[in-house]
Amino acid sequence: MKHWILATTLLCASTLGFAAKASEPKAADAKPVHPQVEMVTSKGKIVIELFPEAAPESVANFQQYVKDKFYDGTIFHRVIAGFVAQGGGFDVKMKQKDTRPPIKIEAEKSFKAGFKNDRGTLAMARTNDPNSATSQFYINLKDNDFLNWPSRDGFGYTTFGKVVAGMDVVDEMAKVATQPGDVPVEPIVITSVRELPAAKDADKKTGKNSK
Repeated sequence: MKHWILATTLLCASTLGFAAKASEPKAADAKPVHPQVEMVTSKGKIVIELFPEAAPESVANFQQYVKDKFYDGTIFHRVIAGFVAQGGGFDVKMKQKDTRPPIKIEAEKSFKAGFKNDRGTLAMARTNDPNSATSQFYINLKDNDFLNWPSRDGFGYTTFGKVVAGMDVVDEMAKVATQPGDVPVEPIVITSVRELPAAKDADKKTGKNSK
């Protein structure tokens, strides 16, 4: 098996109406609404926020796998306490699933946008080839600065999301017994991964295609 590697009271109606209009945020000032997905596992639920502005291709790639229900029935096949929990490529029988073609690495782009391999972040797993990432991902169990661009290999690993709920579930994963290859003795199954409705609605309002 290959290892792959977030007052003032107004007294008249006319003044109140004016104040309400003045307080309305401008479109340019509005903060971007990030897509979120809910990952249901045999250990519990995890909500992950995605950051397309930091790693657009990586996010689009992940969203497409989610849309295709690719992750349903896969496992976290590599868990190393104090390092990472990795999944998204193997089923419960440790059979690797067929994937779409790999994507280009965006580690430099995401790093310069302020996204690092910090605790709770989601990143693309890959082989020694920097442009080999497909479906597999990992969640950082601690700050892993050595995985950031440019890293020791000159490329680093692309971070594209962050756990915003359920980090306690991820921490429970880190406690499981493992066998050779850092494979959990008792499979940690990903039952489903779905994009949350609020994120889909936001995409529709902005004219973006929800994956």
